[in-house]
Amino acid sequence: MSRRRKGRPVNGLLVVDKPKGMSSNDAVQRAKRLFGAAKVGHTGSLDPLATGVLPLCFGEATKFSQYLLSSEKTYWVRIRLGERTDTSDSEGEIIATRPTDGVTSDDVERELDAFRGDIMQVPSMYSALKHNGQPLYKLARQGIEVEREARAISVYRNDLLSHSGDDIELHIHCSKGTYVRTIADDLGEALGCGAHVTELRRLGAGPFTEEDLITFEDLEAEREKGSLDHLLQPVRNAVRQWPAVELDESSTFYVRQGQPVLVPKAPSEGWVQLLAEDAGNSFLGVGEVLDDGRIAPRRLVV
Repeated sequence: MSRRRKGRPVNGLLVVDKPKGMSSNDAVQRAKRLFGAAKVGHTGSLDPLATGVLPLCFGEATKFSQYLLSSEKTYWVRIRLGERTDTSDSEGEIIATRPTDGVTSDDVERELDAFRGDIMQVPSMYSALKHNGQPLYKLARQGIEVEREARAISVYRNDLLSHSGDDIELHIHCSKGTYVRTIADDLGEALGCGAHVTELRRLGAGPFTEEDLITFEDLEAEREKGSLDHLLQPVRNAVRQWPAVELDESSTFYVRQGQPVLVPKAPSEGWVQLLAEDAGNSFLGVGEVLDDGRIAPRRLVV
C-alpha cells in the first residue's frame, strides 16, 4: 500500500529571502509547514552562509524547477584577502595566512580578467556534487579528497565594486554550476595572498530578483491573519522569461495528448510557454520549437 502524502495540495511559486545560517532544505521544510503543503522543493541550493533569492516550487510548480535550476544567477559577494580557508568561506578553518601588502585595486582588476567569459572551474570539495553517490562535502569532512574534473561555466559579468583594506566586493552574473567560493579562492591564489568569502547574497535566479522576495518573518506574520496562498506566484512564472504561445481549442487538445502542433506566428526556435486560448489564458506547460516549426509539448501541468 502506498503512503499518503501529508499536507494539502498547493500549487505555485514563492521566492523567499533565505536568511544566513539556514540551509536550503531547512527553508523548504519551514515553508512546507507554514503552508501545510504536501509538496515543496527548491531550485538550487544556497550555502548556509548565503542569503537572498531562493525560489521554492509548490505542487505542480515542481515540474518546472529544472528550468530554474539551470538558469543564470546573480550574486553580490564580499571576499577577504590574505586568508585561505579549507571551505573557501568564513565557515571553514584558516589553512594559510599571507600578507596583502602591495595588492592594489588594479591588481584585482587585472586578475579578474581570468574569471570572466567562458572558463573552466574545478568545484570545491565542499560542494554538493556527488562522487560515487556521496556528496563531496561529506567526504571532505572525513578528510577525504577526490579528484574533480574541471567544468565549463560562463561568467557574464564580474565587476569589482569596492576594495577597502583586505576586503573586496564583487558583482557576479554567471551560468548554472558556478561556485562563487571557488572564484574567491582561485582569485586569492592568483593574487598570491589567498582569499575566502565572508558574505554572499544571491540577487537573482532566472527571472526572479530581490523585488520578488518575501521573508520568513513576513510569512509568519501573515500566517497569523489566515491563509498564505495569496502570496504564491502562479506556476507559469517559473518560465515567465520565455515567450508565450496561445493555442486554440484544437491545438490544446493535441498538445494535451503529447502531440506537436503548428502554431501561426510562433517563435522559430527555443522554448515557449503554452497557454490555452480561453478566458483565463490557462497555463498548459512548456514546449520546444522543433526543426520543422511545430511546437512539441515537453512538460505539462495536470
